Amino acid sequence: MTAISPLQLIHKKGLFGDHQRLNEKDLLKISEIKNLTIIQIAKYNRSKIQVNDLLIDGLNLPLENLKVSSNSKTRILWSAPDIWLVVSSKENIVQTIEKECNSENFAVTNISHSRAIIQIKGFKAKEILKKGCPINFNDFKKNDCASSVFHGITIVVDCMGNDPQIFNLLTLRSFGESLYHHITDASLEFGYVGE
Repeated sequence: MTAISPLQLIHKKGLFGDHQRLNEKDLLKISEIKNLTIIQIAKYNRSKIQVNDLLIDGLNLPLENLKVSSNSKTRILWSAPDIWLVVSSKENIVQTIEKECNSENFAVTNISHSRAIIQIKGFKAKEILKKGCPINFNDFKKNDCASSVFHGITIVVDCMGNDPQIFNLLTLRSFGESLYHHITDASLEFGYVGE
């Protein structure tokens, strides 16, 4: 049985908004990111393990708030003190995490099917996010992340790149459609491509 992605029934491909005067390569690009594994790792208070010694897919867990460790297949987002989100396209990432983070010291939870991920890419991506999110995006750069809200919807913002600006927005699956509509409505002013 094939899983239905959170935005499968509403995400539209094509050109939308005020795109007539612009070259298509200069437009914002909005897409749903699918087929990623999302794991939450929480270190127990009683744990004596030093997390700076752990490696997941060759990456250390970020110890500084609002930071991301990344390689080509895996991103580890600092979520809260002693809590991280691992977002990966690597097939055996769950086994890798469970090997490093034993159940005596960590709670490891697969939350992949409970999240929707919307990617917004382009030189006006920060302007779209500023329309509904209280984060100071002027200081936001590649490999920064934050939990916040967008028009009242709880999201995790993950900055994937600066040139062009690329942001992955993670939200609960049940809010995926509402977030998608808010993002696409905010993008109409600049024109966007649904990919």
